[in-house]
Amino acid sequence: MTARILIVDDVAVNLRLLSARLAAEYYEVVAAESGEAALNTLDTQEIDLVLLDVMMPELDGFEVCRRIKASPRLMHVPVVLVTALDQPEDRLAGLEAGADDFLTKPVSDLALLSRLRSLVRLKRTTDELRTRAEFAMQLVGGEMEMLRRLAAGQSHTLAYVEAGDTERLIARRLRGETALTVLSDATAFLQAAIARPGADVFVIDLAARQTDPLRLISQLRSDEATRFLPILALAEAGDEAGAARALELGASDYIARPIDRNELAARLRTQLLRKRYDEGLRRSLQETIELAVTDPLTGLHNRRFLDVRLSRPAAHADGYALALFDIDHFKRINDGFGHDVGDSVLKEFAGRLKAAVRASDLVCRFGGEEFAALMPAADFQTASKIAERIRQAVEDTPFAGPGEGLSVTVSGGFAVAHDSAEPAGSVLKRADAALYEAKRTGRNQICS
Repeated sequence: MTARILIVDDVAVNLRLLSARLAAEYYEVVAAESGEAALNTLDTQEIDLVLLDVMMPELDGFEVCRRIKASPRLMHVPVVLVTALDQPEDRLAGLEAGADDFLTKPVSDLALLSRLRSLVRLKRTTDELRTRAEFAMQLVGGEMEMLRRLAAGQSHTLAYVEAGDTERLIARRLRGETALTVLSDATAFLQAAIARPGADVFVIDLAARQTDPLRLISQLRSDEATRFLPILALAEAGDEAGAARALELGASDYIARPIDRNELAARLRTQLLRKRYDEGLRRSLQETIELAVTDPLTGLHNRRFLDVRLSRPAAHADGYALALFDIDHFKRINDGFGHDVGDSVLKEFAGRLKAAVRASDLVCRFGGEEFAALMPAADFQTASKIAERIRQAVEDTPFAGPGEGLSVTVSGGFAVAHDSAEPAGSVLKRADAALYEAKRTGRNQICS
């Protein structure tokens, strides 16, 4: 998996050595010798991952990382701090600055490359969501604000560790950080993992012996309910091969023993933020889809949605009827009482239309003051009764408006599909012709 990686180091020799190592793995490398140069590069080029030295003059790595993670445009770009600093407080400072990982020099090829592959894979998933949800992000007020909202609230962590010291250690380390459930039975763990609502983050101990913890990671990644949820692995000290294998199978991150409480909590928060960020993108994508097929005034589906439904012959194997309705003399309402009253009539008509049809029927705003009702498996008599019921629901009760209300009527026309093979355009054309006939011959009636 190739990617464009930005290496930031003020020592030229380090830049050349690390660039050569990554180029040998077919990564595209971009180099920067200072924090400012790195930020300028990120502003002008698409970067998949940043390898960032900590000890640099002027802007150190911690500050550069904070600025990257504070930018709505860059906050999803993974940052790995690579430094000679090896104290727990240094690692914690890097994670709290927003870094996705903290690697201590000298870094082995196995640890470096496995981490790069894992983070690039995660970013590619996020990039795909961002591309699809870009417009929706503007509607919900920007990525940073969305992330702040999603980051709030209690999280639930589900851990698989075998009973004993590790179980007590995890419970002690994460007390107050998250709602924690610790299970030592693999079957019970998997059942709890796919439950609704499930956990936000999984913790799996790679030292477990009763079952293969790597297989658990693989099963979580293959199940639809848990495929996108973060997994934090607990690795044995010095077991780089085991940690790399866990990342390859789908773990999002790992922490090596001895486990530092603050580091464990910081890594958990990082995974939770990424999970909620991606959830926000998926939610925005769903909102975009809904906006594309929903009429904002009435809340009904729009013509685009109806066209899609009509274009699927398999959905109409038992036949269907299509009715079109037009509010009579609607222009007079707008001209005489104002567009706000006209909008109120449209919304009230939509409500009466929904109340008059069957639960299986689809109603939508066809355009302007025209509405449609798609009636699956409806024969001529059924369609006629439903259409007449809609007409009466409009005529019988005045609509909200000036004085004692507005007297409103509606004209309608419907057509019944000859068979499932009849083109939808043909049925629509016949329903439109019937509507025209109802309007031409006096309005406030239903024709077929």
